[in-house]
Amino acid sequence: MKVIITENYEDMSRKASEIIIDLLKNKPKCVLGLATGTTPIGLYKNLIKAYNDGEVSFKEVTTANLDEYVGLQKDHDQSYDYFMHHNLFNYVDIKEENLNIPDGSKQDLQKECARYSEFLMANRQDLQVLGIGSNGHIGFNEPGTPFDSATHVVNLTESTIKDNSRLFNDISEVPTKAVTMGIGEIMKSKTVLILASGANKAQAVYDTVKKQPNENCPASVLQNHPDCILIADKEAAKLL
Repeated sequence: MKVIITENYEDMSRKASEIIIDLLKNKPKCVLGLATGTTPIGLYKNLIKAYNDGEVSFKEVTTANLDEYVGLQKDHDQSYDYFMHHNLFNYVDIKEENLNIPDGSKQDLQKECARYSEFLMANRQDLQVLGIGSNGHIGFNEPGTPFDSATHVVNLTESTIKDNSRLFNDISEVPTKAVTMGIGEIMKSKTVLILASGANKAQAVYDTVKKQPNENCPASVLQNHPDCILIADKEAAKLL
């Protein structure tokens, strides 16, 4: 695992965007795995700027998003489909038919998980962007998730629900389940780019980098990935 420590969130976002811009230039027809949450917003702003400056195009890109809440329609303002459109997709030349996000509104969620796993098997990510939860989760793979897991429905932990409640009017509105790409599918990505910002991620970053890989910290499995880059700002990296 390559670890890059930046001065602040803006530097972290800029460094991450440089890696993805290089990928888009060298392989315009790439499969780009994307993440939601507050951490990658700065990255996406930089990618939009690169597009507006004529530096890159997303016309041939296929996306693979990590996860989606169960029970939210795509047009709900806290769905990850909505998030991706309003933070990236609506501002670049990406084709709607090339966008892939698990659908948590489906009645048959097991069928949806199987469909998404099949898509990932046929479309290996050239690069997968990850954030990290304060408990070490990646995607919505909570502590205890097997390292060989495929796309599945997960019951969100109390800490994850609490972390995400800042985006809702009330904690009671936060969905308690999600569909998530499995750890085994994340690990099949050619490159993994994991981002961490803020002091509340410091313990998770330490456990990811310094402890033996174990399912109590899902992100620690990334030590076993052949091409994983962790970019953390100074606050998130303060225990390293």
